Amino acid sequence: MTPNDKEDELAGTEQPFVAHLVELRDRLIKALLAVGAVCVVLAIWPGPAALYDLLAAPLIAHLPKGATLIATSVISPFIVPLKILLMAGFLVALPVVLWQVWAFVAPGLYTHEKKLVLPLVVSSTVLFFIGVAFCYFFVFGQVFSFIQSFAPKSITAAPDIEAYLSFVLTMFLAFGAAFEVPVVVVVLARMGLVPVEKLKEFRGYFVVLAFIIAAIITPPDVVSQLALAIPMCILYELGIWAAQIFIKHTKAPEDSSETAGP
Repeated sequence: MTPNDKEDELAGTEQPFVAHLVELRDRLIKALLAVGAVCVVLAIWPGPAALYDLLAAPLIAHLPKGATLIATSVISPFIVPLKILLMAGFLVALPVVLWQVWAFVAPGLYTHEKKLVLPLVVSSTVLFFIGVAFCYFFVFGQVFSFIQSFAPKSITAAPDIEAYLSFVLTMFLAFGAAFEVPVVVVVLARMGLVPVEKLKEFRGYFVVLAFIIAAIITPPDVVSQLALAIPMCILYELGIWAAQIFIKHTKAPEDSSETAGP
């Protein structure tokens, strides 16, 4: 092999790698631009303060009349709404971000793999948003009402805005992740790690596991624990049903065709 041949060989292997890096950079820039554009729009309307008021509405509705949230840090009234603006911008732009991820990995996948990955990306995104919405519109109201019913009359509730933001983010992540149970079940079954029959046999254990998880990651009240554990159990059953359909329609060509006899 001549030096020129070796140089050409290296050039041939380097160029695709550099091209992938360039494409990855471009995809990241487009994703960041999408998040930035949404943040700018939300900063103009409705504005960071209005976003925080919207996020705090479930708690304010259950506080005693005249009670408000407080800021114990000098910069909290600026930092907390800014964090909420960034979080909202990312969530709104999440479909664009995931599309850029999909556009980057899709060319390297086989047809049957595309049938596997794209539905999982879409369904996991939708389920995460459903989990967050369920937490905001249903769970928060029930939890805050339950907590205030136990508050002594001599106590005036005045939660700190940073503590409330931390609580909200924890709950959003908990419910968003919990609603991913069907996706996890489908992946486990489709990859052959756990057969569907084993998943059916694991039902009883999963109910116990769901309540343990709910007790660990939610506040120590019965309402939020039940609100997390019960949907997880229902979604587990939905995942088993979806896995059977998914396996049938995403088989590789060699798996779906029968082997010819001699």
